Amino acid sequence: MKHLLPLVVAVPLLGAALLVAGGRRLPRVVAETVGCAVAAGTAALALLLLANSSPPMVEWVGGWTPENGRSVGIVLVGDGPGLGLAALASLLTVAALAYSWHYFDEPPRRHTGSFPALVLLFQAGMCGFAVAGDLFNAFVFFELMSVVAYALTGHRVEEAKAVQGALTFGVVTSLGAYAMLMGIALLYARTGELAMAHIGRGLDRHGGPDALVLAAFVLVLTGLLVKAAAVPFHFWLPDAHAVAPTPVCMLLSGVMVELGAYGVWRVHDSVFSGPGGVPEADLERVLVVLGSLTAVIGAVMCWYQRHVKRLLAYSTVAHTGLFLVGIGILTPQADDGIALYVLGHAGVKAALFACTGILLDRYGTVDEHALYGRARELRGVAVLFLVGALALGGLPPFGTALGKAVTEEAVGGPLTVLYVAVSAITAGAVLRVAARVFLGLGPQPGETPSPAYETTGAGEEPETRHRLGRVPGTMTAVPALLLAGALAVGVTPGFAAGVSRAVNEAGSGGAVTPAHWTPPGVLLGLVSTALAAGLATLAVTRPALLAEPGWAAPLRRLQSGHIGDYVAWTLLGTVLLGVLALPGVLGA
Repeated sequence: MKHLLPLVVAVPLLGAALLVAGGRRLPRVVAETVGCAVAAGTAALALLLLANSSPPMVEWVGGWTPENGRSVGIVLVGDGPGLGLAALASLLTVAALAYSWHYFDEPPRRHTGSFPALVLLFQAGMCGFAVAGDLFNAFVFFELMSVVAYALTGHRVEEAKAVQGALTFGVVTSLGAYAMLMGIALLYARTGELAMAHIGRGLDRHGGPDALVLAAFVLVLTGLLVKAAAVPFHFWLPDAHAVAPTPVCMLLSGVMVELGAYGVWRVHDSVFSGPGGVPEADLERVLVVLGSLTAVIGAVMCWYQRHVKRLLAYSTVAHTGLFLVGIGILTPQADDGIALYVLGHAGVKAALFACTGILLDRYGTVDEHALYGRARELRGVAVLFLVGALALGGLPPFGTALGKAVTEEAVGGPLTVLYVAVSAITAGAVLRVAARVFLGLGPQPGETPSPAYETTGAGEEPETRHRLGRVPGTMTAVPALLLAGALAVGVTPGFAAGVSRAVNEAGSGGAVTPAHWTPPGVLLGLVSTALAAGLATLAVTRPALLAEPGWAAPLRRLQSGHIGDYVAWTLLGTVLLGVLALPGVLGA
Protein backbone atom coordinates (compact mmCIF):
# COMPACT_ATOMS: atom_id res chain seq x y z
CA MET A 1 0.00 0.00 0.00
CA LYS A 2 2.84 2.41 0.78
CA HIS A 3 3.98 2.28 -2.87
CA LEU A 4 0.81 4.20 -3.76
CA LEU A 5 1.89 7.24 -1.72
CA PRO A 6 3.68 9.03 -4.63
CA LEU A 7 0.44 8.85 -6.64
CA VAL A 8 -1.16 11.34 -4.25
CA VAL A 9 1.17 13.91 -5.84
CA ALA A 10 1.67 12.37 -9.27
CA VAL A 11 -2.01 12.03 -10.23
CA PRO A 12 -2.91 15.75 -10.01
CA LEU A 13 0.40 16.65 -11.65
CA LEU A 14 -0.39 14.35 -14.56
CA GLY A 15 -3.93 15.71 -14.79
CA ALA A 16 -2.61 19.27 -14.95
CA ALA A 17 -0.11 18.29 -17.65
CA LEU A 18 -2.87 16.71 -19.75
CA LEU A 19 -5.03 19.83 -19.47
CA VAL A 20 -2.14 22.08 -20.45
CA ALA A 21 -1.27 19.80 -23.39
CA GLY A 22 -4.89 19.95 -24.54
CA GLY A 23 -4.78 23.72 -24.42
CA ARG A 24 -7.56 25.61 -26.18
CA ARG A 25 -8.48 22.54 -28.21
CA LEU A 26 -10.33 21.11 -25.21
CA PRO A 27 -13.93 22.25 -24.80
CA ARG A 28 -14.53 23.88 -21.45
CA VAL A 29 -16.88 21.09 -20.36
CA VAL A 30 -14.20 18.49 -21.00
CA ALA A 31 -11.51 20.50 -19.20
CA GLU A 32 -13.64 21.04 -16.11
CA THR A 33 -14.84 17.42 -16.11
CA VAL A 34 -11.27 16.12 -16.29
CA GLY A 35 -10.22 18.50 -13.51
CA CYS A 36 -13.03 17.36 -11.21
CA ALA A 37 -12.41 13.68 -12.00
CA VAL A 38 -8.67 13.92 -11.30
CA ALA A 39 -9.20 15.84 -8.06
CA ALA A 40 -11.88 13.38 -6.92
CA GLY A 41 -9.69 10.40 -7.80
CA THR A 42 -6.84 11.86 -5.76
CA ALA A 43 -9.21 12.41 -2.84
CA ALA A 44 -10.37 8.79 -3.03
CA LEU A 45 -6.76 7.59 -3.11
CA ALA A 46 -5.85 9.73 -0.09
CA LEU A 47 -8.85 8.39 1.84
CA LEU A 48 -7.93 4.81 0.93
CA LEU A 49 -4.39 5.31 2.17
CA LEU A 50 -5.69 7.07 5.28
CA ALA A 51 -7.81 4.04 6.12
CA ASN A 52 -4.62 1.92 6.03
CA SER A 53 -2.24 4.40 7.70
CA SER A 54 -1.84 2.53 10.99
CA PRO A 55 1.06 2.05 11.46
CA PRO A 56 2.34 5.03 9.42
CA MET A 57 3.73 4.21 5.97
CA VAL A 58 7.18 5.35 4.84
CA GLU A 59 8.07 5.32 1.14
CA TRP A 60 11.46 6.25 -0.32
CA VAL A 61 10.62 7.38 -3.84
CA GLY A 62 12.50 5.52 -6.59
CA GLY A 63 13.97 3.04 -4.11
CA TRP A 64 16.59 5.48 -2.81
CA THR A 65 16.58 4.01 0.68
CA PRO A 66 19.12 5.06 3.34
CA GLU A 67 22.47 3.24 3.38
CA ASN A 68 24.58 3.06 6.51
CA GLY A 69 22.12 5.39 8.19
CA ARG A 70 22.62 8.14 5.57
CA SER A 71 19.88 9.22 3.15
CA VAL A 72 19.75 11.33 0.01
CA GLY A 73 16.37 10.28 -1.41
CA ILE A 74 12.86 11.70 -1.28
CA VAL A 75 10.86 10.24 1.59
CA LEU A 76 7.08 10.38 1.91
CA VAL A 77 5.34 9.64 5.21
CA GLY A 78 1.76 8.40 5.13
CA ASP A 79 0.42 8.89 8.63
CA GLY A 80 -2.96 10.07 9.89
CA PRO A 81 -2.34 13.84 10.01
CA GLY A 82 -0.52 13.99 6.66
CA LEU A 83 -2.95 11.84 4.70
CA GLY A 84 -5.88 13.47 6.47
CA LEU A 85 -4.77 16.90 5.28
CA ALA A 86 -4.08 15.53 1.79
CA ALA A 87 -7.63 14.17 1.71
CA LEU A 88 -9.00 17.49 3.01
CA ALA A 89 -7.06 19.47 0.39
CA SER A 90 -8.30 17.15 -2.35
CA LEU A 91 -11.93 17.32 -1.26
CA LEU A 92 -11.80 21.13 -1.12
CA THR A 93 -10.22 21.11 -4.59
CA VAL A 94 -13.19 19.13 -5.87
CA ALA A 95 -15.50 21.63 -4.18
CA ALA A 96 -13.68 24.61 -5.71
CA LEU A 97 -13.80 23.12 -9.22
CA ALA A 98 -17.45 22.16 -8.86
CA TYR A 99 -18.30 25.65 -7.61
CA SER A 100 -16.64 27.22 -10.67
CA TRP A 101 -18.89 25.13 -12.91
CA HIS A 102 -21.15 28.22 -13.19
CA TYR A 103 -18.57 29.66 -15.58
CA PHE A 104 -20.12 27.43 -18.26
CA ASP A 105 -23.31 29.51 -18.17
CA GLU A 106 -21.60 32.86 -17.66
CA PRO A 107 -18.14 32.49 -19.24
CA PRO A 108 -15.41 34.77 -17.94
CA ARG A 109 -13.20 36.90 -20.13
CA ARG A 110 -10.80 34.10 -20.78
CA HIS A 111 -11.04 30.55 -19.60
CA THR A 112 -10.12 27.21 -21.13
CA GLY A 113 -8.20 24.50 -19.32
CA SER A 114 -5.80 26.89 -17.61
CA PHE A 115 -7.85 27.39 -14.46
CA PRO A 116 -8.47 23.69 -13.66
CA ALA A 117 -4.85 22.91 -14.55
CA LEU A 118 -3.60 25.51 -12.07
CA VAL A 119 -5.99 24.23 -9.42
CA LEU A 120 -4.69 20.67 -9.91
CA LEU A 121 -1.11 21.91 -9.57
CA PHE A 122 -2.17 23.65 -6.37
CA GLN A 123 -3.65 20.38 -5.16
CA ALA A 124 -0.43 18.53 -5.97
CA GLY A 125 1.60 21.04 -3.95
CA MET A 126 -0.72 20.78 -0.96
CA CYS A 127 -0.78 16.98 -1.00
CA GLY A 128 3.00 16.81 -1.47
CA PHE A 129 3.63 19.09 1.49
CA ALA A 130 1.22 17.12 3.67
CA VAL A 131 3.03 13.80 3.14
CA ALA A 132 6.62 15.05 2.70
CA GLY A 133 9.02 13.41 5.12
CA ASP A 134 12.08 15.51 4.35
CA LEU A 135 12.46 19.23 4.87
CA PHE A 136 13.80 20.16 1.46
CA ASN A 137 10.99 18.54 -0.47
CA ALA A 138 8.47 19.95 1.98
CA PHE A 139 9.93 23.32 0.98
CA VAL A 140 9.68 22.43 -2.72
CA PHE A 141 6.04 21.40 -2.45
CA PHE A 142 5.20 24.46 -0.38
CA GLU A 143 6.74 26.71 -2.99
CA LEU A 144 4.94 24.91 -5.79
CA MET A 145 1.76 25.63 -3.88
CA SER A 146 2.74 29.28 -3.39
CA VAL A 147 3.72 29.91 -7.01
CA VAL A 148 0.47 28.43 -8.27
CA ALA A 149 -1.51 30.36 -5.65
CA TYR A 150 0.22 33.53 -6.86
CA ALA A 151 -0.93 32.81 -10.41
CA LEU A 152 -4.46 31.96 -9.28
CA THR A 153 -4.71 35.13 -7.16
CA GLY A 154 -3.84 37.26 -10.18
CA HIS A 155 -5.90 35.18 -12.60
CA ARG A 156 -7.85 38.26 -13.74
CA VAL A 157 -4.65 39.83 -14.96
CA GLU A 158 -6.38 42.67 -16.77
CA GLU A 159 -7.42 44.16 -13.40
CA ALA A 160 -4.79 46.25 -11.61
CA LYS A 161 -6.08 45.24 -8.17
CA ALA A 162 -5.61 41.57 -8.94
CA VAL A 163 -2.04 42.11 -10.09
CA GLN A 164 -1.28 44.22 -6.99
CA GLY A 165 -2.70 41.60 -4.62
CA ALA A 166 -0.86 38.79 -6.39
CA LEU A 167 2.41 40.75 -6.36
CA THR A 168 2.09 41.38 -2.63
CA PHE A 169 1.40 37.70 -2.10
CA GLY A 170 4.37 36.70 -4.21
CA VAL A 171 6.90 39.05 -2.58
CA VAL A 172 5.96 38.36 1.04
CA THR A 173 5.68 34.60 0.67
CA SER A 174 8.95 34.53 -1.29
CA LEU A 175 10.70 36.18 1.65
CA GLY A 176 9.33 33.43 3.86
CA ALA A 177 10.59 30.86 1.36
CA TYR A 178 14.11 32.30 1.40
CA ALA A 179 14.11 32.25 5.19
CA MET A 180 12.96 28.64 5.28
CA LEU A 181 15.57 27.58 2.72
CA MET A 182 18.37 29.21 4.74
CA GLY A 183 17.15 27.40 7.85
CA ILE A 184 17.18 24.08 6.00
CA ALA A 185 20.74 24.80 4.80
CA LEU A 186 21.88 25.37 8.40
CA LEU A 187 20.31 22.09 9.52
CA TYR A 188 21.94 20.24 6.61
CA ALA A 189 25.30 21.78 7.48
CA ARG A 190 24.94 20.55 11.06
CA THR A 191 23.57 17.04 10.42
CA GLY A 192 24.20 16.20 6.74
CA GLU A 193 20.58 15.07 6.51
CA LEU A 194 17.34 16.32 4.98
CA ALA A 195 14.85 13.71 6.21
CA MET A 196 13.08 15.24 9.21
CA ALA A 197 13.47 12.27 11.53
CA HIS A 198 17.16 11.94 10.62
CA ILE A 199 17.76 15.66 11.22
CA GLY A 200 16.18 15.32 14.65
CA ARG A 201 18.48 12.43 15.56
CA GLY A 202 21.47 14.31 14.18
CA LEU A 203 20.73 17.35 16.34
CA ASP A 204 20.40 15.12 19.40
CA ARG A 205 23.85 13.65 18.76
CA HIS A 206 25.36 17.17 18.87
CA GLY A 207 24.05 17.86 22.37
CA GLY A 208 21.97 20.81 23.53
CA PRO A 209 20.72 23.71 21.40
CA ASP A 210 23.11 26.46 20.36
CA ALA A 211 23.04 29.58 18.18
CA LEU A 212 22.95 27.57 14.94
CA VAL A 213 19.95 25.55 16.08
CA LEU A 214 18.19 28.74 17.20
CA ALA A 215 18.85 30.42 13.84
CA ALA A 216 17.63 27.38 11.91
CA PHE A 217 14.53 27.15 14.08
CA VAL A 218 13.66 30.82 13.64
CA LEU A 219 14.21 30.79 9.88
CA VAL A 220 12.22 27.61 9.24
CA LEU A 221 9.44 28.82 11.51
CA THR A 222 9.37 32.18 9.71
CA GLY A 223 8.73 30.48 6.39
CA LEU A 224 5.92 28.38 7.83
CA LEU A 225 4.29 31.24 9.75
CA VAL A 226 4.30 33.47 6.65
CA LYS A 227 2.23 30.81 4.89
CA ALA A 228 0.03 30.46 7.99
CA ALA A 229 -0.61 34.24 7.93
CA ALA A 230 0.36 34.71 11.59
CA VAL A 231 0.83 38.27 12.84
CA PRO A 232 3.00 40.16 11.79
CA PHE A 233 3.42 38.00 8.65
CA HIS A 234 -0.29 38.16 7.78
CA PHE A 235 -0.59 41.25 5.59
CA TRP A 236 -0.60 39.36 2.30
CA LEU A 237 -3.72 37.36 3.18
CA PRO A 238 -6.45 40.08 3.20
CA ASP A 239 -4.98 41.72 0.10
CA ALA A 240 -4.92 38.39 -1.74
CA HIS A 241 -8.41 37.37 -0.66
CA ALA A 242 -9.84 40.70 -1.76
CA VAL A 243 -8.86 40.08 -5.40
CA ALA A 244 -8.57 36.29 -5.76
CA PRO A 245 -11.41 34.40 -7.50
CA THR A 246 -13.85 32.85 -5.03
CA PRO A 247 -12.77 29.21 -5.65
CA VAL A 248 -9.19 30.26 -4.87
CA CYS A 249 -10.28 31.95 -1.63
CA MET A 250 -11.97 28.68 -0.66
CA LEU A 251 -8.64 26.89 -0.95
CA LEU A 252 -6.47 29.61 0.59
CA SER A 253 -8.55 29.98 3.74
CA GLY A 254 -9.86 26.43 3.79
CA VAL A 255 -6.58 24.54 3.72
CA MET A 256 -3.44 26.42 2.60
CA VAL A 257 -3.18 28.56 5.73
CA GLU A 258 -3.87 25.50 7.87
CA LEU A 259 -1.00 23.70 6.14
CA GLY A 260 1.35 26.37 7.49
CA ALA A 261 0.18 25.60 11.04
CA TYR A 262 0.48 21.87 10.32
CA GLY A 263 4.05 22.45 9.16
CA VAL A 264 4.89 24.09 12.49
CA TRP A 265 3.52 21.05 14.34
CA ARG A 266 5.27 18.57 12.05
CA VAL A 267 8.67 20.27 12.06
CA HIS A 268 8.75 20.64 15.83
CA ASP A 269 7.64 17.06 16.45
CA SER A 270 10.10 15.53 13.96
CA VAL A 271 13.08 17.91 14.07
CA PHE A 272 13.23 20.14 17.14
CA SER A 273 11.50 18.15 19.89
CA GLY A 274 14.56 16.21 21.10
CA PRO A 275 17.30 17.25 23.52
CA GLY A 276 19.30 18.79 20.66
CA GLY A 277 16.39 20.88 19.44
CA VAL A 278 14.45 23.76 20.94
CA PRO A 279 13.23 23.38 24.55
CA GLU A 280 9.47 22.91 24.84
CA ALA A 281 9.16 25.95 27.08
CA ASP A 282 10.60 28.15 24.31
CA LEU A 283 8.33 26.76 21.61
CA GLU A 284 5.35 27.16 23.91
CA ARG A 285 6.28 30.78 24.58
CA VAL A 286 6.77 31.50 20.86
CA LEU A 287 3.51 29.96 19.70
CA VAL A 288 1.28 31.05 22.57
CA VAL A 289 2.47 34.67 22.43
CA LEU A 290 2.38 34.87 18.64
CA GLY A 291 -0.87 32.91 18.44
CA SER A 292 -2.60 35.11 21.01
CA LEU A 293 -1.44 38.25 19.21
CA THR A 294 -2.65 36.84 15.91
CA ALA A 295 -6.03 35.86 17.33
CA VAL A 296 -6.68 39.24 18.95
CA ILE A 297 -5.56 41.39 16.01
CA GLY A 298 -7.36 39.17 13.53
CA ALA A 299 -10.61 39.38 15.51
CA VAL A 300 -10.43 43.17 15.91
CA MET A 301 -9.67 43.72 12.23
CA CYS A 302 -12.42 41.29 11.25
CA TRP A 303 -15.01 43.22 13.25
CA TYR A 304 -14.24 46.60 11.65
CA GLN A 305 -14.33 45.44 8.01
CA ARG A 306 -17.17 46.17 5.59
CA HIS A 307 -15.47 44.45 2.63
CA VAL A 308 -16.97 40.99 3.15
CA LYS A 309 -14.08 39.02 1.63
CA ARG A 310 -11.57 40.93 3.77
CA LEU A 311 -13.77 40.33 6.80
CA LEU A 312 -13.65 36.58 6.18
CA ALA A 313 -9.90 36.77 5.53
CA TYR A 314 -9.29 38.41 8.91
CA SER A 315 -11.49 35.77 10.48
CA THR A 316 -9.07 33.22 9.04
CA VAL A 317 -6.15 35.14 10.58
CA ALA A 318 -7.91 35.11 13.98
CA HIS A 319 -8.58 31.37 13.88
CA THR A 320 -5.02 30.70 12.73
CA GLY A 321 -3.98 32.35 15.99
CA LEU A 322 -6.19 29.92 17.91
CA PHE A 323 -4.65 26.99 16.02
CA LEU A 324 -1.13 28.16 16.91
CA VAL A 325 -2.03 28.57 20.58
CA GLY A 326 -3.38 25.02 20.67
CA ILE A 327 -0.28 23.64 18.97
CA GLY A 328 1.93 25.61 21.37
CA ILE A 329 0.40 23.97 24.43
CA LEU A 330 2.23 20.79 23.35
CA THR A 331 -0.25 18.31 24.77
CA PRO A 332 -1.88 15.37 22.94
CA GLN A 333 -5.34 16.60 23.91
CA ALA A 334 -4.71 20.03 22.37
CA ASP A 335 -3.39 18.36 19.21
CA ASP A 336 -6.61 16.34 18.94
CA GLY A 337 -8.70 19.46 19.40
CA ILE A 338 -6.82 21.46 16.79
CA ALA A 339 -7.09 18.62 14.27
CA LEU A 340 -10.87 18.56 14.68
CA TYR A 341 -11.02 22.36 14.68
CA VAL A 342 -9.11 22.54 11.38
CA LEU A 343 -11.41 20.00 9.73
CA GLY A 344 -14.56 21.84 10.80
CA HIS A 345 -13.15 25.28 10.03
CA ALA A 346 -12.14 24.25 6.50
CA GLY A 347 -15.71 23.38 5.51
CA VAL A 348 -17.27 26.38 7.24
CA LYS A 349 -14.88 28.99 5.88
CA ALA A 350 -14.97 27.60 2.33
CA ALA A 351 -18.79 27.66 2.46
CA LEU A 352 -18.84 31.29 3.64
CA PHE A 353 -16.54 32.34 0.81
CA ALA A 354 -18.73 30.44 -1.66
CA CYS A 355 -21.79 32.37 -0.46
CA THR A 356 -19.88 35.64 -0.71
CA GLY A 357 -18.93 34.78 -4.28
CA ILE A 358 -22.63 34.46 -5.10
CA LEU A 359 -23.20 37.98 -3.77
CA LEU A 360 -20.34 39.32 -5.89
CA ASP A 361 -21.50 37.65 -9.08
CA ARG A 362 -25.13 38.63 -8.52
CA TYR A 363 -24.78 42.23 -7.33
CA GLY A 364 -21.27 43.28 -8.41
CA THR A 365 -20.13 44.26 -4.91
CA VAL A 366 -18.99 42.80 -1.61
CA ASP A 367 -19.50 46.02 0.33
CA GLU A 368 -21.66 45.31 3.38
CA HIS A 369 -23.20 48.81 3.21
CA ALA A 370 -23.92 48.70 -0.53
CA LEU A 371 -25.50 45.25 -0.17
CA TYR A 372 -27.88 46.36 2.59
CA GLY A 373 -31.18 44.51 2.09
CA ARG A 374 -30.46 43.66 -1.54
CA ALA A 375 -30.12 39.89 -1.05
CA ARG A 376 -33.54 39.28 0.55
CA GLU A 377 -34.46 37.18 -2.49
CA LEU A 378 -31.57 34.75 -1.93
CA ARG A 379 -33.25 32.83 0.88
CA GLY A 380 -31.28 29.64 0.43
CA VAL A 381 -27.97 31.50 0.38
CA ALA A 382 -29.10 33.43 3.47
CA VAL A 383 -29.69 30.19 5.37
CA LEU A 384 -26.28 28.83 4.36
CA PHE A 385 -24.54 32.08 5.36
CA LEU A 386 -26.33 32.13 8.72
CA VAL A 387 -25.50 28.48 9.44
CA GLY A 388 -21.87 29.12 8.53
CA ALA A 389 -21.71 32.09 10.89
CA LEU A 390 -23.16 30.07 13.77
CA ALA A 391 -20.75 27.20 13.09
CA LEU A 392 -17.86 29.66 13.06
CA GLY A 393 -18.93 30.82 16.52
CA GLY A 394 -18.73 27.28 17.89
CA LEU A 395 -22.38 26.22 17.89
CA PRO A 396 -22.68 22.52 18.85
CA PRO A 397 -22.73 19.99 17.26
CA PHE A 398 -20.55 21.34 14.41
CA GLY A 399 -16.96 20.12 14.13
CA THR A 400 -15.70 23.62 14.84
CA ALA A 401 -17.49 23.48 18.20
CA LEU A 402 -16.08 20.05 19.05
CA GLY A 403 -12.54 21.05 18.15
CA LYS A 404 -12.86 24.32 20.05
CA ALA A 405 -14.28 22.55 23.10
CA VAL A 406 -11.52 19.93 23.25
CA THR A 407 -8.82 22.59 22.81
CA GLU A 408 -10.37 24.90 25.41
CA GLU A 409 -10.26 22.12 27.96
CA ALA A 410 -6.59 21.50 27.11
CA VAL A 411 -5.44 25.12 27.29
CA GLY A 412 -7.49 26.17 30.34
CA GLY A 413 -7.56 29.48 32.23
CA PRO A 414 -7.23 32.80 30.36
CA LEU A 415 -6.60 31.06 27.06
CA THR A 416 -10.08 29.54 27.23
CA VAL A 417 -11.44 33.08 27.51
CA LEU A 418 -9.41 33.96 24.41
CA TYR A 419 -11.00 31.12 22.44
CA VAL A 420 -14.51 32.13 23.47
CA ALA A 421 -13.94 35.85 22.78
CA VAL A 422 -12.29 35.42 19.37
CA SER A 423 -14.94 32.95 18.22
CA ALA A 424 -17.70 35.32 19.37
CA ILE A 425 -16.23 38.42 17.70
CA THR A 426 -15.51 36.79 14.34
CA ALA A 427 -18.87 35.00 14.22
CA GLY A 428 -20.61 38.18 15.37
CA ALA A 429 -19.12 40.08 12.44
CA VAL A 430 -20.40 37.44 9.98
CA LEU A 431 -23.84 37.42 11.64
CA ARG A 432 -23.94 41.22 11.34
CA VAL A 433 -23.33 40.92 7.60
CA ALA A 434 -26.07 38.29 7.30
CA ALA A 435 -28.58 40.48 9.17
CA ARG A 436 -27.90 43.56 7.08
CA VAL A 437 -27.39 42.01 3.66
CA PHE A 438 -29.99 39.21 3.62
CA LEU A 439 -32.60 40.59 6.02
CA GLY A 440 -32.15 44.37 5.77
CA LEU A 441 -32.23 44.73 9.55
CA GLY A 442 -31.24 47.90 11.38
CA PRO A 443 -30.89 51.44 10.05
CA GLN A 444 -29.61 51.72 6.51
CA PRO A 445 -25.91 52.69 6.50
CA GLY A 446 -25.36 56.34 5.69
CA GLU A 447 -23.59 57.72 2.65
CA THR A 448 -20.78 59.30 4.66
CA PRO A 449 -17.40 58.94 2.91
CA SER A 450 -15.20 56.14 4.17
CA PRO A 451 -11.71 56.81 5.56
CA ALA A 452 -8.98 56.80 2.95
CA TYR A 453 -7.40 53.69 4.48
CA GLU A 454 -10.61 51.61 4.30
CA THR A 455 -11.25 49.21 1.45
CA THR A 456 -15.02 48.95 1.13
CA GLY A 457 -15.56 46.35 -1.57
CA ALA A 458 -17.66 48.70 -3.70
CA GLY A 459 -17.12 48.83 -7.44
CA GLU A 460 -15.94 45.22 -7.68
CA GLU A 461 -16.21 43.34 -10.95
CA PRO A 462 -18.20 40.08 -11.00
CA GLU A 463 -16.12 36.99 -11.63
CA THR A 464 -18.42 36.13 -14.52
CA ARG A 465 -18.75 38.15 -17.73
CA HIS A 466 -22.15 39.44 -16.66
CA ARG A 467 -23.95 39.54 -13.34
CA LEU A 468 -25.83 36.37 -12.59
CA GLY A 469 -29.55 36.56 -13.20
CA ARG A 470 -29.98 33.07 -11.79
CA VAL A 471 -27.75 31.39 -9.26
CA PRO A 472 -26.63 28.00 -10.67
CA GLY A 473 -27.40 24.97 -8.54
CA THR A 474 -23.71 24.07 -8.18
CA MET A 475 -22.99 27.38 -6.47
CA THR A 476 -25.46 26.61 -3.68
CA ALA A 477 -24.95 22.85 -3.54
CA VAL A 478 -21.23 23.21 -2.85
CA PRO A 479 -21.53 25.36 0.32
CA ALA A 480 -24.41 23.17 1.52
CA LEU A 481 -22.24 20.05 1.22
CA LEU A 482 -19.29 21.80 2.87
CA LEU A 483 -21.42 22.77 5.87
CA ALA A 484 -22.79 19.23 6.00
CA GLY A 485 -19.20 17.97 6.15
CA ALA A 486 -18.40 20.37 8.99
CA LEU A 487 -21.45 19.07 10.83
CA ALA A 488 -20.44 15.45 10.19
CA VAL A 489 -17.09 16.07 11.92
CA GLY A 490 -18.98 16.80 15.13
CA VAL A 491 -21.74 14.17 15.00
CA THR A 492 -20.33 11.10 13.22
CA PRO A 493 -19.92 8.31 15.83
CA GLY A 494 -16.31 7.34 16.34
CA PHE A 495 -14.91 10.06 14.06
CA ALA A 496 -13.37 12.15 16.85
CA ALA A 497 -11.88 9.03 18.43
CA GLY A 498 -10.38 8.06 15.08
CA VAL A 499 -8.82 11.51 14.69
CA SER A 500 -7.35 11.27 18.21
CA ARG A 501 -5.86 7.87 17.46
CA ALA A 502 -4.34 8.99 14.16
CA VAL A 503 -2.85 12.21 15.61
CA ASN A 504 -1.30 10.48 18.60
CA GLU A 505 0.13 7.60 16.57
CA ALA A 506 1.89 10.17 14.38
CA GLY A 507 3.03 12.41 17.25
CA SER A 508 5.02 11.77 20.37
CA GLY A 509 2.27 12.23 22.91
CA GLY A 510 1.27 8.61 23.39
CA ALA A 511 -2.22 7.34 24.12
CA VAL A 512 -4.79 9.73 25.54
CA THR A 513 -8.52 9.72 26.12
CA PRO A 514 -10.18 10.09 22.70
CA ALA A 515 -11.70 13.49 21.97
CA HIS A 516 -15.40 13.66 22.79
CA TRP A 517 -18.17 16.05 23.75
CA THR A 518 -18.28 17.18 27.37
CA PRO A 519 -20.90 19.31 29.19
CA PRO A 520 -18.43 22.20 29.77
CA GLY A 521 -17.45 22.10 26.10
CA VAL A 522 -21.05 22.25 24.94
CA LEU A 523 -21.75 25.09 27.39
CA LEU A 524 -18.76 27.14 26.17
CA GLY A 525 -19.85 26.61 22.58
CA LEU A 526 -23.32 27.90 23.40
CA VAL A 527 -21.83 30.85 25.31
CA SER A 528 -19.60 31.93 22.41
CA THR A 529 -22.52 31.58 19.97
CA ALA A 530 -24.81 33.61 22.24
CA LEU A 531 -22.16 36.31 22.58
CA ALA A 532 -21.78 36.40 18.81
CA ALA A 533 -25.54 36.84 18.39
CA GLY A 534 -25.54 39.57 21.03
CA LEU A 535 -22.68 41.47 19.37
CA ALA A 536 -24.37 41.23 15.98
CA THR A 537 -27.65 42.48 17.45
CA LEU A 538 -25.94 45.49 18.99
CA ALA A 539 -24.06 46.25 15.78
CA VAL A 540 -27.25 46.12 13.72
CA THR A 541 -29.67 47.92 16.05
CA ARG A 542 -27.34 50.43 17.70
CA PRO A 543 -24.30 50.78 15.44
CA ALA A 544 -23.11 53.92 17.24
CA LEU A 545 -22.31 51.83 20.33
CA LEU A 546 -19.83 49.75 18.35
CA ALA A 547 -18.31 52.44 16.14
CA GLU A 548 -14.62 52.11 15.42
CA PRO A 549 -12.60 53.54 18.35
CA GLY A 550 -9.64 55.81 17.78
CA TRP A 551 -7.08 53.17 18.67
CA ALA A 552 -8.32 50.83 15.91
CA ALA A 553 -7.66 53.29 13.08
CA PRO A 554 -3.84 53.09 13.30
CA LEU A 555 -4.14 49.30 13.44
CA ARG A 556 -6.12 49.33 10.21
CA ARG A 557 -3.67 51.72 8.56
CA LEU A 558 -0.96 49.10 8.95
CA GLN A 559 -2.72 47.21 6.13
CA SER A 560 -1.31 49.85 3.80
CA GLY A 561 -0.99 47.85 0.60
CA HIS A 562 2.66 48.95 0.27
CA ILE A 563 4.94 45.98 -0.25
CA GLY A 564 7.86 47.74 1.48
CA ASP A 565 5.82 48.03 4.67
CA TYR A 566 4.96 44.34 4.57
CA VAL A 567 8.61 43.40 4.02
CA ALA A 568 9.59 45.46 7.06
CA TRP A 569 6.96 43.72 9.21
CA THR A 570 8.16 40.31 7.99
CA LEU A 571 11.72 41.12 9.07
CA LEU A 572 10.45 42.45 12.40
CA GLY A 573 8.49 39.25 12.92
CA THR A 574 11.61 37.16 12.35
CA VAL A 575 13.43 39.19 14.98
CA LEU A 576 10.50 38.73 17.37
CA LEU A 577 10.65 34.97 16.91
CA GLY A 578 14.36 35.02 17.75
CA VAL A 579 13.80 37.09 20.89
CA LEU A 580 11.03 34.80 22.11
CA ALA A 581 13.11 31.66 21.51
CA LEU A 582 16.43 33.05 22.81
CA PRO A 583 16.10 32.22 26.55
CA GLY A 584 16.38 28.48 25.96
CA VAL A 585 19.64 28.83 24.05
CA LEU A 586 21.08 31.17 26.66
CA GLY A 587 20.13 28.71 29.38
CA ALA A 588 21.81 25.86 27.50
